[in-house]
Amino acid sequence: MSLLNPVAWPVPKVTRGLAARLTAALLLITPLAQALGAFAAHAEAVSNFTLENGLEVVVIEDHRAPVVVQMIWYRAGAADEPAGKSGIAHFLEHLMFKGTDKVPAGRFSATVEDHGGDDNAFTSWDYTAYFQRIAADRLELVMEMEADRMRGLKIDEPVVLTERQVILEERAQRTDSDPGALLGEQMRAAQFMNHRYGVPIIGWRHEIAGLTRADALAWYEKYYAPNNAILVIAGDVTPDQVRVLAEKYYGPIRPSEGITPRLRPQEPPHLSERRLTYADERVSDPYVYRSYIAPERNPGDQRKAAALAILAQLLGGSGQTSVLARALQFDSQIAIWSSAFYDGETIDDGTFGLYVVPAPGVSLGEAEAAMDEVIAKFLIDGPDPAAFERIRTRIRAAEIYARDDAHGLARRYGAELSIGLGIEDIRGFTAVLDSITIEEVMAVAHEVLDRRNAVTGWLERPAQAAEAAPAGQSLPDQTGAEP
Repeated sequence: MSLLNPVAWPVPKVTRGLAARLTAALLLITPLAQALGAFAAHAEAVSNFTLENGLEVVVIEDHRAPVVVQMIWYRAGAADEPAGKSGIAHFLEHLMFKGTDKVPAGRFSATVEDHGGDDNAFTSWDYTAYFQRIAADRLELVMEMEADRMRGLKIDEPVVLTERQVILEERAQRTDSDPGALLGEQMRAAQFMNHRYGVPIIGWRHEIAGLTRADALAWYEKYYAPNNAILVIAGDVTPDQVRVLAEKYYGPIRPSEGITPRLRPQEPPHLSERRLTYADERVSDPYVYRSYIAPERNPGDQRKAAALAILAQLLGGSGQTSVLARALQFDSQIAIWSSAFYDGETIDDGTFGLYVVPAPGVSLGEAEAAMDEVIAKFLIDGPDPAAFERIRTRIRAAEIYARDDAHGLARRYGAELSIGLGIEDIRGFTAVLDSITIEEVMAVAHEVLDRRNAVTGWLERPAQAAEAAPAGQSLPDQTGAEP
């Protein structure tokens, strides 16, 4: 009898919503209990094996609660799309919920919910992932359903047309109606002059509108296969249990013959800063945003990435004590908010960014000049040693606390394995962070904070843009989103 048969899986009232209740309960654990649990899980039990068809399987044991997370990661994302087909990776993510012969459209998520769990999916430039969080004794059910749709998806033309319209509406809501998202999209396109990281994950509107059933099937048949996937199971399971189930449900699936090395166009040398201004009457808080090209995390050599993670925290990621916050929000009161980030969890070059929201009455030009002064001073003086140690301790603590969340661990291992890191790279990153020196941070700061590698954007209101324009120069109409 198939586990997908509702008769085979009664849903007792006591288990309905179990995973959701347990998740909520875990969020209420006191900080002390969190700390104790984190240190108990300091060396999380992680094992892995590979099926004959090429499926990589990772098991992360956590027996503190009877809950399990299944995640399947496909090494196919927006950066792998062919030119002219932007958005197809995200489009297929939507279509994956439209049914198979065993599980009709709409029944996948409904079945998970009926058994007290929740599920979702997400697409990035480097991968697409699907997950279910459910009571541990329901793992076999969700594994059978996930394996079933790996190669058994049914896509008909009316569904494609309907879902394409859904994605166009999603783009309208999340991007076209958000001035900040529009600026970020334009900046990323300028940042990556040759790499597909410059194409939005959701896709360009005119290309989404042209996606077809044939496009979706070609993407699905090429990439959705065991030899292009990583299965991560985290929670109240053992490796032996997972191996038996994985062999039963994923083992019979044939690999794809279309999987090839992910060779992508690379960036040429960046010789000049690019600058953009986007004016929109919907803007409530104008800001300056600068993004630099930055090295990504690489297997076997993560020191630059670790130093950049610390640099981002020093400059703007540590709240009121960060370099930018102290100088711009408290000392000069030029800004009401500032931040810095590093995104190096990518296959190819990542980004390092700075944000400054000026105080009322302060122009974007003044805010940017003040930000540049702070960065220039930091590059000469370096960080305060006490602040450096404080930041390193905070990052170390965050890394340890993150191990206290089975879902977070599954997501971390899946994402980082998908970009080419190994299990030892992932487990050893905390030790790398702990060993980084001030000299290493300053070296990457001088390397990355180079305006030739940067795109600087101003988000402002139309009136501000007109005031900032040189005398006699008119500005193009920038007051609306895409039609």
